Amino acid sequence: MRTARAPHEDEPAWVLHARAYRETSLIVEAFGRAAGRVALVARGAKRPRSELRGLLQAFQPLVLAWTGSGEMKTLVRAEWTGGAALPSGAALLSAFYLNELVLKLLPREDPHPALWDAYAGSIRALGAGGDPQAQAAVLRNFELRLLAELGYAMTLTREGESGAPVEPGRSYHYAIDRGPLARAAEPAGAWPEVRGSTLIALASGSYPDAGTAGEAKRLMRRVLDHYLEHRRIFTRRIVQDLAALDDDGEAG
Repeated sequence: MRTARAPHEDEPAWVLHARAYRETSLIVEAFGRAAGRVALVARGAKRPRSELRGLLQAFQPLVLAWTGSGEMKTLVRAEWTGGAALPSGAALLSAFYLNELVLKLLPREDPHPALWDAYAGSIRALGAGGDPQAQAAVLRNFELRLLAELGYAMTLTREGESGAPVEPGRSYHYAIDRGPLARAAEPAGAWPEVRGSTLIALASGSYPDAGTAGEAKRLMRRVLDHYLEHRRIFTRRIVQDLAALDDDGEAG
């Protein structure tokens, strides 16, 4: 007997989070390329012999099929597509940080194929290893793409009011709603202070030294906290509690 096709099939996706649901099932938050972020019930996935048991893990490229029209869909099938090394060590915390950002900032069922591609590329880059500064660049690039996809693109190379080019040797206050402002134009402490060279580094995705990378991280944290409305990013706390990474390390 032929099985009926699921209404949504062959969706490239990544698992962002999974939690227990009743005795044998899971609720899975997945990020699909065409569907965006979706919530799926994986019935029986916790049973020892379930084909889904070992598949619904973070950072594994999957193809999913589901059915349902409500907010919570029913997972029908999951297949592993392979080809990606799992992040480990400090990079693993960085990967979980990306998942938290997507979960907390991206609305459900709001498709963003370009953001999905950026996420997939970021996970693969983190899985490939690299020094802390290279991993930090992966995070900054994804943060900027996420904000741009949500309609909050940052102005980095032009002053927010005059439109004049940002000068590397000058300091600015970064007004989240306007962009870089000449430091004398704003009261001290009103907005984070940042060097022009750091803004230019963010725009190019290349950080010449640890000081620039650290300042870029601090600026992005302030901007993201604004849009998160100060909801906590738990991977940041884990890094602090474990004291496993220095101030220029990963996990946002």
